[in-house]
Amino acid sequence: MKILSYNVNGIRAALKKGFIDWLETENPDVICIQETKAHKEQLDVTTFENAGYPYHYWFSAQKKGYSSVAVFCKEKPNHIEYGTGIEAMDFEGRNLRVDFDEVSVMSLYLPSGTNSERLNFKFNYMDEFQEYIDTLKQEIPNLVICGDYNICHQEIDIHNPKMKGVSGFLPEERTWMGEFINNGFIDSFRYLNQDKQEYSWWSYRANSRANNKGWRLDYAMVAEPLKDKISKAYILPEAKHSDHCPIVVELAI
Repeated sequence: MKILSYNVNGIRAALKKGFIDWLETENPDVICIQETKAHKEQLDVTTFENAGYPYHYWFSAQKKGYSSVAVFCKEKPNHIEYGTGIEAMDFEGRNLRVDFDEVSVMSLYLPSGTNSERLNFKFNYMDEFQEYIDTLKQEIPNLVICGDYNICHQEIDIHNPKMKGVSGFLPEERTWMGEFINNGFIDSFRYLNQDKQEYSWWSYRANSRANNKGWRLDYAMVAEPLKDKISKAYILPEAKHSDHCPIVVELAI
C-alpha cells in the first residue's frame, strides 16, 4: 500500500503546474493533501476521478481559500471522519481520516506559528491533537498520520540548526514532536533513513530550493502496531508543484 502526502499550497495552482500528470505517474493508493485552499465546489472533481481516484474527500476551512485538507483513494474506505469533533480545531479544516480494513490514514495540517497569536493557537492545537490521538488509537490502533506538521524534529531535519528561535524549530515544538513519537508512533522516513539529510519544504526566498536550504516539515507517522509493515519511506524533491514536496510511505499490507 503506497501512501503519499503532499502540502500543495493551493490545489488549483498545483493543477496548473502538472499535478495530475505527476499523480498518475506516481500512482499512490492513497494521497493525503494539505493546504488545498479550496472548497470542493470550486473544483472540477472529475479531473481527479479520471486520474484514477473515484473516492475523494474534502474537509475545508470555513474561510474560503485557506488551509483545508483532502484525501484521494483508489479504493472506497469503510468510513470517512471529517475533523476531530473539537470545534477549536475543526473550523480551519485540518484533519481528515479514512478507514480501511487494515489501516486508517489521516491527512493532517498542523498550524504554523507565524506570530505570537498563531503560535499560541498552534501550541493549543498540538495539546488537543495529542489528547485526541491518545484516545483515538485505543479504538483504531493501526493509524498512519500523514501531513505537514510544521515542525522540524531534529537538527538533521533543518539546513541551519542554529535557527532555534524560529517557529518550526522551537525547543517546545521539538519536544512535543519527540513526545508524540514516544507515545506510540514511528517517523517512517527517519526509521528507514537514519542519516539522510533531506527536506520537504523550502522558502520561496533567497533561492532556497536551488541551494537546498530546506526544512523537513512533512511526516508519515506510523503507529507502532504497523512497525513491521513499513517497507519504504522516502521524499520526492523533484516534484515542484508547491513550496513543499511530497513524502511517501509504503506498507506491506
